Amino acid sequence: MAHTFAVLGPGGVGGLLAALLSRAGHRVICLSGEDTARALSTGGLRVRSARFGDFTARVEAGTALREPVDACLITVKHTALDAALTRLPADPDVLGDTLLVPFLNGVEHPSLLCDRHRPDRVAPAVIRVESTRVAPGEIEHGSPFAEIDLTGDAVPRARLDALAAVLTAAGPATRVRDDEAATLWAKMSFLAPFALLTTRYAVPLGEVRTRHREELTALVEETAAVSAACGGPGDPAQALARYDAFPPATKSSMQRDAEAGRPLELDAIGGALLRAAQRHGIPVPVTEKLVRALRDAGH
Repeated sequence: MAHTFAVLGPGGVGGLLAALLSRAGHRVICLSGEDTARALSTGGLRVRSARFGDFTARVEAGTALREPVDACLITVKHTALDAALTRLPADPDVLGDTLLVPFLNGVEHPSLLCDRHRPDRVAPAVIRVESTRVAPGEIEHGSPFAEIDLTGDAVPRARLDALAAVLTAAGPATRVRDDEAATLWAKMSFLAPFALLTTRYAVPLGEVRTRHREELTALVEETAAVSAACGGPGDPAQALARYDAFPPATKSSMQRDAEAGRPLELDAIGGALLRAAQRHGIPVPVTEKLVRALRDAGH
């Protein structure tokens, strides 16, 4: 059965998902600025992927959504979220039964979306993938995997299961997770130390593990404590083992944004971590120092 999807922000992640869903036979509407929309309308989405193959997918493209769809995948960076949401109908009745599926870093965006849309139609997702938009409509998928955790405490389980089945059939292995907070904090507790340290010192993960090991360990312990208080995983040893297993040349997306002069998701990651720590009365001096240093550097 074919479904209709909107993809808000057809960049590295959104473009890959849009192309895979289109190839699987679904109607896909990509929402972006005029230049990208024009490129997608004429040339489609061109994907290079060792995992999914090299292919071109036809999609519809526009600057605003004007009809309800089965699901709208929100795949912009947190820094672009407010502007991107103006591409959705201001009247929630126009969206109707549309399921909003944000693929954003951080833990605070679901509540923002629930303020604008029905909470039982907001299904946060976490994706593990390395995928880059190298030009409008051109996507390079570099990782040998693409895995999604789909959640949403207020969303009917049948809707989550149905969407997970569609996504899995299109390519990315998708699991439904029962606990929204635990799912989001599992990503956050891994991402925050990685992003903050690689960006602060402008070095890949391998150098962070060796030259800044003590600071990494302290930051992982702080993040694990906050995560545990918020209902997420809280094992710092397990987090360190995951970092040690990654290739030493690995860079964070925040570090890549800093290198390219793009806005950083510092508030969505570091700021959100500090706010959660404050709510639970957990001291996080290393996190505070790193976030302050990045802000002082103009980020």
